[in-house]
Amino acid sequence: MKSLRILVADDHEVVRRGARAMLEAQAGWSVVGEAANGQEAVEATKKLKPDVAILDITMPKLNGLEAARLILKEAPQTEVLILTMHESEELMREVLQAGAKGYVLKSDVGKDLVAAVIALSHRKPYFTSAVTEMVLEGYRSHVLPNEPDKGIPQLTARERQVAQLLAEGKCNKEVATALCIGVKTVETHRANIMRKLNIHSVTDLVRYAIRNRIVAA
Repeated sequence: MKSLRILVADDHEVVRRGARAMLEAQAGWSVVGEAANGQEAVEATKKLKPDVAILDITMPKLNGLEAARLILKEAPQTEVLILTMHESEELMREVLQAGAKGYVLKSDVGKDLVAAVIALSHRKPYFTSAVTEMVLEGYRSHVLPNEPDKGIPQLTARERQVAQLLAEGKCNKEVATALCIGVKTVETHRANIMRKLNIHSVTDLVRYAIRNRIVAA
């Protein structure tokens, strides 16, 4: 088996430990870094250049999808595997749009994680079987999985980052510091988010973020 350098990012230490043990049991594989949130995952990937980055989808500061987008921009040689508790065609579509090639349910980690990492190390996609069947059923029903949902407002990548931080309870200044942008820029993004989503309070934004799995409930 080829040697692999792997990064594991999850905000639960128990999950990271379990994944590390499973991965390092494979000959030649090493977990070169761990991260407890999306921002840490991006920084660690830039520094360590792993072959595969395994990302939990619901992490603080930056969720797995946004982290995947930044990782693939900063370290295009790294393959990204998304871990999630949710199975849906819509979410799988978002994973693909983010550039990740792997999607594994946390309930299937025991039987799928190693196989998924092997597939990604050979530049091949890997999707948990339940979701693959769901997508195939979508094709059979003539609903293309990459067809954008009509009527759902599309936030930019930066707007999604701002929305997540605001939903996590950060004030404008804290968001500006976290993203290295000006407070006025945050205010502009915040106004655009509210307008696009037709919402009028942070409470509404939190509901939107939870409903769309930008943050965990």
